[in-house]
Amino acid sequence: MADLSVIVSEIELKLRKLVDAKNKLSIENQRLAEENAALEQENRVLRQSAAELQDKINKSTIVNALDNEGEIEEGRKLIKELVKEIDRCVSILNSKE
Repeated sequence: MADLSVIVSEIELKLRKLVDAKNKLSIENQRLAEENAALEQENRVLRQSAAELQDKINKSTIVNALDNEGEIEEGRKLIKELVKEIDRCVSILNSKE
C-alpha cells in the first residue's frame, strides 16, 4: 500500500505542475493576443497614415508639375496627339463596319 500512496502522490504532484503550467500558458496566450490586437491596430493606423502621406505627395507633384508652363504646354500637345490617335482608330473601326 505504501508504494501505491507514493505513486498517487507523485501523480498528484505532476498534475499540479501541469495545471500550473497550463495556467501560466493561458495567461501568456492572453497577453500575446492583446499585444497582437494592439499591433494590428497600430499597423492599420500606420497604413492609413502612409496612404494619406502618399496622397499628399501625389497632389504636391501634380501642383509642382502644373507650376511649370512649359510642362503644361507639353502636356496639352500630348493630349491632343492622343485624341488624334483615338479619332484615327475610331475611323478605322467605323470603315471596317
